[in-house]
Amino acid sequence: MKLLKFSGNLLAPALEEPLSEVMLDDWRANRQAHAGATALAIPNDASLGDIVEDLSGFSTVILTFPTFKDGRAYSQARIIRERFFYTGEIRARGDVLRDQILFMTRCGFDAFEFESGDANDALGEFSFAYQASADRVEPVWRQRLSRAAAA
Repeated sequence: MKLLKFSGNLLAPALEEPLSEVMLDDWRANRQAHAGATALAIPNDASLGDIVEDLSGFSTVILTFPTFKDGRAYSQARIIRERFFYTGEIRARGDVLRDQILFMTRCGFDAFEFESGDANDALGEFSFAYQASADRVEPVWRQRLSRAAAA
């Protein structure tokens, strides 16, 4: 499995760090037994409301894409970043496609596990964002307004 991480404006291959993962259902069932876990794996159909207090104990949250057509993890990532103010790594796992990476980063993802295929240079394919999002990139229309006001 190939792991890529987004840092600054670059998507680069990353070393796979050993994570002590726990599935959300296992965590909910027995938090004490999984106290040493560093990553929380959340299925894309899970409700997030009762884990907001627990997220700060994990360095990585892994959100699952069972199929590229199922985008519920996009919403989960935005909720975790924007409502829960999570600052750790949010990793996409599963059926992650190279042309979805830009949209995933806009929702708060910053790491991607690929089962197959080549994902290098995916972010270089797009150079501007057109709306505000979790990644806090200034939209192109605002950049244009700023340039016009400065002229």
